[in-house]
Amino acid sequence: MGKVAFVFPGQGAQFVGMGKDFYEEFSICREVFEDANESLGIDIKSVCFEGPEEELIRTENTQPAILATSIAILRALEERGINCDYAAGLSLGEYTALVEAEAFEFCDAVHLVKNRGRYMQEAVPEGKGGMAAILGLEKSKLMKAVEKAKDYGVVEIANYNSPEQIVISGEVEPLEIAVNESKELGAKKAVKLPVSAPFHSSLLKPAGDKLEKDLDKVKINDLKKVVISNVAAKPVKTREEVRSNLIRQVSNSVLWCDSIIYMMDNEVDTFIEIGPGKSLKGFIKRIAKSLNKKVNTFSVNSISEFEKVCDFFNREV
Repeated sequence: MGKVAFVFPGQGAQFVGMGKDFYEEFSICREVFEDANESLGIDIKSVCFEGPEEELIRTENTQPAILATSIAILRALEERGINCDYAAGLSLGEYTALVEAEAFEFCDAVHLVKNRGRYMQEAVPEGKGGMAAILGLEKSKLMKAVEKAKDYGVVEIANYNSPEQIVISGEVEPLEIAVNESKELGAKKAVKLPVSAPFHSSLLKPAGDKLEKDLDKVKINDLKKVVISNVAAKPVKTREEVRSNLIRQVSNSVLWCDSIIYMMDNEVDTFIEIGPGKSLKGFIKRIAKSLNKKVNTFSVNSISEFEKVCDFFNREV
């Protein structure tokens, strides 16, 4: 067995009921949710477990809810002696990776991401921007579609998720034009995403400016694990890099595909997605297939999946 990476999901992975089984099963998970409630001064636990969905999908609730759920599941894995060599997270998930690496205290992180969610939503009025996933179109052709649409306003690459999926983000009209142009250029599918803002585009720069002030007030520690940055697709070396990367991350492309390739090139052959959803596992499998690499992939969002991972590591030991 090679090296192990923990990867953490971002916004969009949430579902009502997430983390409830872990809360009921493990005292260490209960502590995480109770700490989140106390730190935020709201019942984020109930939002995770009971919804309603309208509350859960509010960006300023979604982000701390996913962070808390992911950390709770992480703590259960750590309690079983399962650890990683590398950590990374998609967008919001990078904060979870940094908590795992002890760069942030958990309570500081939930505050940061709650504010981050609010700043991101405030940066662009609802209905003025959006995002779309483009599937099955090579990067060079997608760039042509984006360049053509830029004549009508802001539209940019938001996420390089896998060789088969790239997400674009921007103002409504140019986004629509880029989607239609992508289809004409041969995209297998072009799907508008159910999000309320054009995340990871230059339109979100005001959110990064506000986040910078918050990050100045938070203690950032030396990292205890190797964390791969979204904006650079390489390890974060210093505390100042943590800060500057997170500010840039809000309005820059997420280099997820390159981040996974970096870890594969550095002997990672087991990836464990920790938190709600299972999109990251799918991306990783497609990236590995494109490189003809064999990897072990897990997505831990339920007790049954948790036990599968524990059994796998017991066999490897």
